[in-house]
Amino acid sequence: MVVSSAPGKVYLFGEHAVVYGEPAVPCAIERRARVTVEERDDDALRVQATDLSLDGFTVEYSGESSDRPDIDVPESLVDAAIGYVDAAAAQARDAADRPDAGFDITIESEIPLGAGLGSSAAVVVAGIDAGTRELGVELSAREIAERAYRVEHDVQDGQASRADTFCSAVGGAVRIEGDDCHAIRDVPNLPFVIGYDGGAGDTGELVAGVRALKDEYDFAADTVSAIGDVVRQGERALQAGDLEELGQLMDFNHGLLEALGVSSRSLDEMVWAARESDALGAKLTGAGGGGCIVALDESEEARTALSYTPGCEETFRAELDTDGVRVEEGA
Repeated sequence: MVVSSAPGKVYLFGEHAVVYGEPAVPCAIERRARVTVEERDDDALRVQATDLSLDGFTVEYSGESSDRPDIDVPESLVDAAIGYVDAAAAQARDAADRPDAGFDITIESEIPLGAGLGSSAAVVVAGIDAGTRELGVELSAREIAERAYRVEHDVQDGQASRADTFCSAVGGAVRIEGDDCHAIRDVPNLPFVIGYDGGAGDTGELVAGVRALKDEYDFAADTVSAIGDVVRQGERALQAGDLEELGQLMDFNHGLLEALGVSSRSLDEMVWAARESDALGAKLTGAGGGGCIVALDESEEARTALSYTPGCEETFRAELDTDGVRVEEGA
């Protein structure tokens, strides 16, 4: 039995635009998904998941699942969740050259499902690491990131970027531009505050909506390019340790995402609550449509303001996690 964990993430800048080759800067946060894998005597998968902002579920199947977890979330998210686990198991089998291996898999996560904090990437990264180790193979973080990207690419019908999976695998702050992925060194402490509306956006649907806008309107394509420009300026501010400029650029980034139609009333209300409490900046994080916002605030004012904002179900501070995927000792 092997237990591996991987962190969630927030986007400092660049979600959606990264799908089109623009740069993005995601940052790993100290909220993790833990995946326990134990090899079975047959080729079946038995998956038990808890703490995914759901009621938890257990499903056992071989190959394509006909069983349905009894949980109160959109069916598309359930299908995606099962798809991610299926594909992660397949990647572990492939890496170990064990096509008939079966697994008992337990998923425990502190990361809300579909909320823009990289829950699927963290589960896939941790699952591939635990699965390959259980079969006697150890992969590098970059190899795990590559295999995890293939999983997300397939499950999201070719619309995924490398950002979430690379960030979860290596930890810290990273820069993604197309296939070029690398860690950003000497990053200052980033005082993240997260607000969560309890909802979840459909990543595939939201990405497809931006693609349709971009294909139809030149100004939507220009908006995507403008997000890339914000990221480039933001990376310079990050390396200079200029938190005030980082906050201003986060505000710009949110406005551009709002123009692309991926925000929501609850996300906008949380963003404005954080800004009006004198946070340095605030924006949605992830695909949008519901889920989380991230604010930059060294005080407790933004967190307090969010806790009183209608529609905000949870707020918490999240430190930058410099660890990527890891084996949990003593598990």
